[in-house]
Amino acid sequence: MNGATQGNQRACGEHCAMSAQPTLRVSAIDSHTGGEPTRVVIGGGPDLGTGPLSVRAAQLDREFADFRRAVVNEPRGNDVLVGAILVEPTLASCGAGVIFFNTVGTLGMCGHGTIGLMATLAHLGRAQPGPMDIETPVGVVTATLHDAHCVSVRNVPSFRHSKGVRVNVEGIGNVTGDVAWGGNWFFITEDHGHALELNQVERLTQITKQIRAALERDGVTGADGAIIDHIELNAPSPTAGVGGRNFILCPGGAYDRSPCGTGTSAKLACLFADGKLAEGQVWRQESIVGSVFEGSVEVHNGKIVPTIRGTAYVTAEAELILDPDDPFVHGFSAT
Repeated sequence: MNGATQGNQRACGEHCAMSAQPTLRVSAIDSHTGGEPTRVVIGGGPDLGTGPLSVRAAQLDREFADFRRAVVNEPRGNDVLVGAILVEPTLASCGAGVIFFNTVGTLGMCGHGTIGLMATLAHLGRAQPGPMDIETPVGVVTATLHDAHCVSVRNVPSFRHSKGVRVNVEGIGNVTGDVAWGGNWFFITEDHGHALELNQVERLTQITKQIRAALERDGVTGADGAIIDHIELNAPSPTAGVGGRNFILCPGGAYDRSPCGTGTSAKLACLFADGKLAEGQVWRQESIVGSVFEGSVEVHNGKIVPTIRGTAYVTAEAELILDPDDPFVHGFSAT
């Protein structure tokens, strides 16, 4: 028996005591929307009660962070994966309630995730073509299933909070952009001087992390001191008929493979505020991987309400096994 084998046996022996806790089994459906993955928990999740979804989301973060990490962190997930847990809505008009989360916490809303959720519900036979109101921690959105894959999402009202915000970014210099809300908080800029190409992902990730650090350093926030946790670089798209291309850094440090539903919503709000987009006019937004969302806005009660349209495909039906004897049962993440 060689030394490596002996060492492995000794390491294994340290974990061989049986836990008194039961093994948990979590049912989930995986999908991708424009290349960005979503994992919807449909069974085996924690009991979050029946309170407002904002309260239940805080409870998920506070009391069940280990469950959240187990679902989306490595080794079962990765930094790109967005999780969603189906919950009972508080409003009778809503067909579902959902709380989105990633490797670092819960999300207010998730556009690509809502599209993926509807494709998942269609796959399960729980959604038919037509509209469905869905309750999220930041309000009700209306998702319309056009077919098994195509979904449009009428998002929460979106707006530009600050225009022309300038920050000095280490190693880059001054960068100017807008702070906007689209269901999450974004700093949106075209003032970056880099090509938005897939082979530049490493450099673009570094730049956006530096911008986010500069915003935090300078105390630049959203409304009521909210942290700006998404950074969006914009540039013209080389694709005919597409208005722009984006690169978006998400809270966990991964980039969005889709054009980002909440990011596109924030961008539409800025375009409308600048008079560059008319009510009802379609804007096509391309992601760094080449997938496209269609977006438009309407003005309702004086507020800008975006609608985003994209496609999602179910990729797996899964049963996650959470064995309490597994030293990585709650996952791990570099971020």
